[in-house]
Amino acid sequence: MGGTSTRGHKGAQSRSGYSSKPGFEGGQMPLYRRVPKFGFTPLNKITFKSINLDILQALIEKTNPSLVDHALLYTNGLVGKSDRVKILGRGELKSFKGEVKAHAFSESAKEAITKAGGSTSLI
Repeated sequence: MGGTSTRGHKGAQSRSGYSSKPGFEGGQMPLYRRVPKFGFTPLNKITFKSINLDILQALIEKTNPSLVDHALLYTNGLVGKSDRVKILGRGELKSFKGEVKAHAFSESAKEAITKAGGSTSLI
């Protein structure tokens, strides 16, 4: 392969034992420093798992409970163990003579549940 063994002349890459650092681009400003950082993630943000009335109606038809709470939603695979639940107003609740317990409710969902004959309470 000749005198330089295909390594070119001089420089770190021509020496034995050379290894470049991850992200090194030969002295050019690396990509991770060229692209700006942006955004903000608040540490105390509360996120809810939303359950709409049409999903709630399907659950009521399937199980016929007197109390819809986090445990019932968890056993039916609708929410996770540590999820906070918010009931939203999409869909229609036909008739339900029980109680719905959740971490939050939308105004339209509260009205629909009380109109169907049920009651709401916050966890």
